Amino acid sequence: MTIRNHIYFASDFHLGSFPKESSVLRERNIISWLDFIKSNAAELYLVGDIFDFWFEYATVVPKGYIRFLGKLAELADLGVKITLFKGNHDMWMFGYLEQELGATIISDELELSLNGNSFYIHHGDGLGPGDRKYKFLKKIFRSTACQWLFARLHPNLGIGIAQRWSKHSRAASNAEEKFLGEENEWLIQYGKELLTKKHYDYLIFGHRHFPYDIKLSDSTQVINLGEWINYSTYAVWDGEKLQLEKWNS
Repeated sequence: MTIRNHIYFASDFHLGSFPKESSVLRERNIISWLDFIKSNAAELYLVGDIFDFWFEYATVVPKGYIRFLGKLAELADLGVKITLFKGNHDMWMFGYLEQELGATIISDELELSLNGNSFYIHHGDGLGPGDRKYKFLKKIFRSTACQWLFARLHPNLGIGIAQRWSKHSRAASNAEEKFLGEENEWLIQYGKELLTKKHYDYLIFGHRHFPYDIKLSDSTQVINLGEWINYSTYAVWDGEKLQLEKWNS
């Protein structure tokens, strides 16, 4: 009998990013990883920017990703609990993936307790000091009025605009990020501020596109999950410890 006792965390797949050929290869790599974890996964947390763009019209969703979505459906049918976080690229998730996969959709942060260990999980966009322009835009994009107006666009136009915009994103540039030092990593600074208000054993973020695993104190570990364009990194909780690992297909 298969024992499902591992919990997996990954983010920033950016499926659908330009160029298409790279996205298709990345999708196949991700599927091979999902095949690998399905034997012992109890839960899967996808911590934002899984899609480079996502918008759910009433009767239309973006084309593509059929193999990836099919694999998620397979995991769900095996009893794996799937949780999806909204990122800055795929914040317009509504009810489709909940209905099709039984997934839980998280808009912002999530707090977990696992075996007496406390977790704080967030995609990471809009946290920490600075970046006021994006924080302002996020409020607009998350607003009901903005979503209603975008839904009035024909999908060919709305998704077409998003795909052209995608060509200028970090994912399309394929540039490798560099660690900036703890004092300049805004998610680490946010984590330190967070710990002044409440203790967590583990902080998990995405968004930054650079994987790191750092001890903020003797009792708190912060992990950035990285991305799957250059790094293919993820985290796994085995019931006792959380580790950042790299997938080599």
